Amino acid sequence: MALQANVLNVANNAATAIMGFASLHSADPGATGANEISGGSPAYARQPVTWNPSSGQVSAIVGTLVFNVPASTVAFAGLWSAVSGGVWRGGDALNASSTFGSQGVYNITAMTVTASST
Repeated sequence: MALQANVLNVANNAATAIMGFASLHSADPGATGANEISGGSPAYARQPVTWNPSSGQVSAIVGTLVFNVPASTVAFAGLWSAVSGGVWRGGDALNASSTFGSQGVYNITAMTVTASST
């Protein structure tokens, strides 16, 4: 049964409400949020996420997420329920990985969550 777009928008809004913090990962985070970046000065930290209301079954972040990163490779982004610890909600590979030879800044300018009934 295919669900109507308005139902999927409500579901997407409920899902993004529990995905309040974004993370960066050096390799596939899998089912647990593994390989999260750490360290640096200023230190890496998860960033709070604000979501636009779902439209067309898609929720997109508001603004840009700015992360301090140590010398590392950034290859995946993830979503969590809390700024530390918390519940892993999921993640995905970035369009392209970035390698930092020294301390730097990584910006996420677009991130979306899409609801589907297929």
